[in-house]
Amino acid sequence: MNFKRLSSPAADIKNHYDAIVIGSGYGASISASRLARAGKKVCLLERGKEFLPGEYPRTNLQAAKEMQFSLQGKHVGSKTGLYDFHMNDDISVFVGCGLGGTSLVNANVSLIPEKRVLEHPAWPTALKEDPDSYWRNIARAKHMLQPNPYPEGQNGYPKLPKAEAMKKSAAGMGQQARYLDINVTFEDRKNNAGQDQYECKLCGDCMTGCNYGAKNTTLMNYLPDAKNHGAEIFTEVAVKYISQDDDGKWNVHYKIQNAESEKFGAPELFVTADIVVVGAGSLGSTEIMLRSKEKGLQVSDKLGERFTGNGDVLGFGYNCDEKINTVGFGPHPPGGSIEPVGPCITTVIDLREQPVLEAGMVIEDGNVPGPVASAITPTMVAISKLFSKEEADGIGDLVKKKAREMESIVRGPYHGAINHTQAFLVMTHDDGNGKMSLDKDHLKITWKGVGKQPIFAQVDEKLRAATDAVGGQYVVNPTWTKLMNYDLMTVHPLGGCVMGDDAQKGVVNHKGQVFSSAAGTDVHKGLYISDGAVIPLPLGVNPLITISAVAERCCEIMAQDYGFTIDYSYKDVVLPDQIRKPGIQFTETMKGYFSCDEKKSFEVGEKLGENAGSVFEFTLTVTSDDVEGMLADPNHQAKLAGIVKAPALSSKPLTISDGIFNLFVDGQADVPTKLMKYSMVMHSEECKSYYFYGYKVIRDDKGFDMWKDTCTLFITVHDGEDETSPVLGKGILVIKTVDFVKQMTTMKVLHATSKMEEIKTMAKFGKYFSGSLYDIYVKSKLPSF
Repeated sequence: MNFKRLSSPAADIKNHYDAIVIGSGYGASISASRLARAGKKVCLLERGKEFLPGEYPRTNLQAAKEMQFSLQGKHVGSKTGLYDFHMNDDISVFVGCGLGGTSLVNANVSLIPEKRVLEHPAWPTALKEDPDSYWRNIARAKHMLQPNPYPEGQNGYPKLPKAEAMKKSAAGMGQQARYLDINVTFEDRKNNAGQDQYECKLCGDCMTGCNYGAKNTTLMNYLPDAKNHGAEIFTEVAVKYISQDDDGKWNVHYKIQNAESEKFGAPELFVTADIVVVGAGSLGSTEIMLRSKEKGLQVSDKLGERFTGNGDVLGFGYNCDEKINTVGFGPHPPGGSIEPVGPCITTVIDLREQPVLEAGMVIEDGNVPGPVASAITPTMVAISKLFSKEEADGIGDLVKKKAREMESIVRGPYHGAINHTQAFLVMTHDDGNGKMSLDKDHLKITWKGVGKQPIFAQVDEKLRAATDAVGGQYVVNPTWTKLMNYDLMTVHPLGGCVMGDDAQKGVVNHKGQVFSSAAGTDVHKGLYISDGAVIPLPLGVNPLITISAVAERCCEIMAQDYGFTIDYSYKDVVLPDQIRKPGIQFTETMKGYFSCDEKKSFEVGEKLGENAGSVFEFTLTVTSDDVEGMLADPNHQAKLAGIVKAPALSSKPLTISDGIFNLFVDGQADVPTKLMKYSMVMHSEECKSYYFYGYKVIRDDKGFDMWKDTCTLFITVHDGEDETSPVLGKGILVIKTVDFVKQMTTMKVLHATSKMEEIKTMAKFGKYFSGSLYDIYVKSKLPSF
C-alpha cells in the first residue's frame, strides 16, 4: 500500500503561521486543506497519534492499549489512545483520538438530514436564507469524501447477511431497508484528492481503524491534500487554550503529549497565528474555549450549552434466527476462514418524515469490530440474562437458541448466537439541552434525565419490532436501564459552541467566527470554530456530511472576507517518504541565573543575575527520530522543543523554535574534551526573538567533576534571531538532583516495533552515553602500553 506519513516532529513547529488549525476531524481537515490551497502558511495540531493503514489494532490486547477514559475528573490510559471514552453520569461519549479524528473510528455514513432540520429556527438566519451555499458545499464535501452505496452484485461483492437481515426487519415493521451512502472505497484507485486507495475487504473493522486503506477517512483525502499544498502537520500536540496579543495575533498554548513536562511544572508552549480555526470536535473545541474563557478570552455566555448526543441509541438483536456475520476479522486475514462481514454500516430503515420532526429516526445496521471479539461472547451472554427476557416460539425454537448460545461459548464469537446477533444504531432527536463545563480543569457533561425523554422509549419499541422480525432477543445498551438510571452513550456529540444570529443565541455566527462578548454581533477577528461543536441541534442522522458542508461553507466565506482564492483544482498527492526508525526522547529542566549587564563572563553573569534575582529556567524535550543516525553523525544532532522562563527577557514564558542539541561533540582543547551544545531561537509573546546558545564542557579536571560537568550549562543570549546578533547577556544553568531524577523517568524509545527493539535501542544509546563518559573520565587516566 502506498501511504506516506503526514506528520512532522513537534520540534519543527515554527513560531508563527498565517493560520493554525486545531484538530484533524472533518471541520479541521477541511479548513487545513482549503487554507493551504489558498496559499496560506498552515499549521495543524492534533492531540493524537498518526496511524497508517496496517497499524490499527487487530487484537484485543492491542485495542486495550489504545483505550483512554475520562472519568469525572480523572484520566485513565494513554492520553493519545485512539479510543477515547468520556464517562459522565447522564450521557457518555465515544470519540476518536488520532490524525483524522473520529473519522478513523466511525462508520463513515453520509446521510443528509431531512429538509425540516435544515429549516429549523436554531440555525442562523443568514444560513437559512442562503440554502444554495449549503448545497454547493455539500457537493464539495462529497467530491472529496466520495460516498457511495455498497455495490452488491458488482465486482464480486456478495450479498451481506446483516443487510439481508435488515431487509427482513424492515419488512416485519412494514418498512423498507436500503443501502446508504458510505465513505468507503470498493476498487483500487486514486481518489479525488490524488491519494491512492484500495478496495474494501469487507472485514467489518471500520470502527477500530481500517487496516486496508479502503475507508475514506480525512487521513485519506483532506489531510494529505493539505500536506500536498504545504500545510505542516503535527501530532501528539494537545492544545490547552487560546489567547490574543495586544497587536491582534493569536497565541495557541499547547503541550507535547508524551514529553512529560508537567513533571517539572513547566508552562505550556505556544505558537502564534493571524487566523486560528478550532476544529477539535464538539468536546475538544468546547473544552479549549472554556479554558480560554477562564484565562480571560471574552466569549458568549452560551459557551458549553445546547450539547446534543444526536439522539444516539445502541441496541442488539441477540441470537436471531438469521445468520448475521456479526464480528469483524480482527487478526484474521481476508479470504480466510471468516466469512465477509461488510462495512460497519451499510443499510438503513428510514423512519423520518413523520408528522412531528422530533418523532423521526433512522435505524442502521452495525457489527462488532474484530479487535474486541474475545470480549463479546461473555459480555453479550451476561447482559442478555441481566437486561433482557429470552423468548422462543415453542420448545424446538428454544432448543435451537440454547444450542447456538452454547456454540458461541465453546467455539467463540464467529459461531452460534453471537454470529446471529444484529447490532443496531439509531439516530433521532433529543431535546439538545446538555451542558458542558470544566470541573477541576476536566470537561464534564451534565444533562439530568436525558435518557428518560419519551423519544427513547419510542426507539426502544422500534428496535424490539426490528428484532422480533428476525426471531431475536432484544438486548438494550446496559447503560439504558433502570439500574443505570437510563444513561445514554453517544458517538455523535454535537453542540457546545453553537451557531447563532448573535451572542445571546450562540457562540459563533454563521461564518464560524467567535462572538467577542455576551451580547451583540461583534466577533474576534481571525478566530473561528469549525466542527460538530457549531451544529445547533440534533440532526437525526449521521452528522459527518453536514459538519463537512458547514466547514466548507465557512472556508468559502473566509476566503471572500480576507480576499484570497481557494484553488479547488485536482493535484496528485506527491509526498516524500518518511521512514520511521527507532528514536530516543527525554525532557530536561535546567535552572540558574542570567544577567543582561554582563557580555563576556559566564560566572560574572551568573553572580549578577543571582544578586538581582534574574532567574533563567528552561524545560526542553530532546528528540532524535533516528538513534542510529544520530550516533553515527559526528555532530550527534537531535532536536529541541520546549519553553523558557526568563523575566529579564519577558514577564511571560518564551517558546522556542529551531532547537538543536548536539551530544558529545569534540571540543578544542589540549586534553580530551567533549561538548554538549544547545542552540535555539526564543520567542516572547511581545513578538521579540532571542538567539540562545549554551554548552556543557565534558572534561576531566582535578577531583570528581563528572556530575558537575554534565549538569552545568554555560549560556549566552543574543538580541536577535542568530549568533551574529549582539550579545545580550550571559549566565550559568544547572540541573538539580531532584530534576535529574525526574529526567530519567522521561527517557523513552520512540517508534520501536517490538519490546526487543525498544530494549536494544535504549541499550545502544546508553552504551554510547556511558562509553563517552568512560573515555573522558576513566580511559584518559589509564596507563598506555
